[in-house]
Amino acid sequence: MASDQSFVDFITDQLEGCNTITSRKMFGEYALYSNFKVVALICDNKLFIKPTAAGREFIGSELVEAPPYQGAKNSFLIEDKFEDREWISELVRITEAELPEPKKKNKKK
Repeated sequence: MASDQSFVDFITDQLEGCNTITSRKMFGEYALYSNFKVVALICDNKLFIKPTAAGREFIGSELVEAPPYQGAKNSFLIEDKFEDREWISELVRITEAELPEPKKKNKKK
């Protein structure tokens, strides 16, 4: 089942306090970017945050891990806490800070 644009818009609105947040539709689902880094996926109207050590520590005992789609590695499944704007924004900031810079793509000639 593909995700709804309205859910993606809601999540990106919740992350207004973060750096530049953008989304990109991919195969009916969405990737969320913070400063050009993929920090999350939205699949089946569920929010999956890329796993990091700092993110794991921030979430604590409420941590739920699940793959965003069949065959994918586990990510942090955020079920209800995305409604807490400050909490989800902080998790995305922590995640973005720990992820490596995106690799530069070679331009085709």
